[in-house]
Order: sequence, then structure tokens, then C-alpha cells
Amino acid sequence: MQKPKKFFIAQVGKTHGLHGDLKLHLHTDFPEQFQVGNSFDSSSGRLEISRINPNRGTIAFKGYDGIDYAKKLTNTKIYASLEETKERCKLDDGEYFWFDLEGCEVFEDSELLGKVTEVQRLADVDYLFIQTDKALVDSGMAKSFLVPKIDRYILSVDIENKTINTTDAKEILEAS
Repeated sequence: MQKPKKFFIAQVGKTHGLHGDLKLHLHTDFPEQFQVGNSFDSSSGRLEISRINPNRGTIAFKGYDGIDYAKKLTNTKIYASLEETKERCKLDDGEYFWFDLEGCEVFEDSELLGKVTEVQRLADVDYLFIQTDKALVDSGMAKSFLVPKIDRYILSVDIENKTINTTDAKEILEAS
């Protein structure tokens, strides 16, 4: 059986105050999933949120009241499962989870350019890392290339059929 995929969404920082509050460093676009009572897997085991102050960027966990207990969680990494992410995070029209984009085939004018292997944020822009289709690699093109996930290049995304239609992405590939 395949192990459920976990996504790194935050890291716990230093203690803040005397009551067990800790700094929370987010690595997600969905801070709303951090609510009192929600539990997360972490590098220190399962943790349940007992307090959170988004204005101060602090969090406290059940069973870690007081500075001495809270210190044990410094540098803990927090993870969410695919199911938890889909349940707790609401997307607007035209927004997609990165894990839904991974595996999509990328087309331009019905020509297969390749497949999305990863999505990464560089500066303020999300980029699709695309493994170039074998036929194009055999014709001398780069084995992989990046396409910014912006309207200028992305015409449509169909998560059900795992396809992305682009414009001018082939120019990026040819220049790679």
C-alpha cells in the first residue's frame, strides 16, 4: 500500500512569551487551515492547535503549555495530507493545488510539449517544471523547461483530464 502523500506547510520557530506560544513560519498559501482544534502531522508527532494569533504569527499546541514544554517543538516541521488540504483549503475559480497540476500533459496547438513534474514558486511567480516529450527531445530540444503559470502562457487547465493548454510555451522550450 502506498504511503499517503504529505505536504510541508509550516515550521515552528522560537518560543514567544511564557505561556507556550511559538512563532509559526508558513510555507503555504492557505493560512486559514490553521484553526483551533485542527490537528497536523509533524516531525514531533501529531499536534493539535490550542491557540493561534495570526496577527502576531504565533501558535500553541495542546499538551505543550508553558515555555519549557513549548521549547521542545522549536524547528518542528508541520505537514498536511492531500485529503486535509482539499478539505480545509478553498480555491477560487482558476486556482489549483500544485499537486493537481503535477502530472498534467502540456499542449500547444494540440502538440504535446511534455508533462508537469513539479511546481515551484520563484520570487512571486509559480513555475511549471515540464519534462519535455521524448519526440521533441529526440529532435534536439531541451529535456526540460519552465513555464510561468500566468495567463500570458496558460490558456486553460483541465484537472479531470490532466491537460494544460498553453500559448508561446514552445518558444520557451526552443530557447531553453
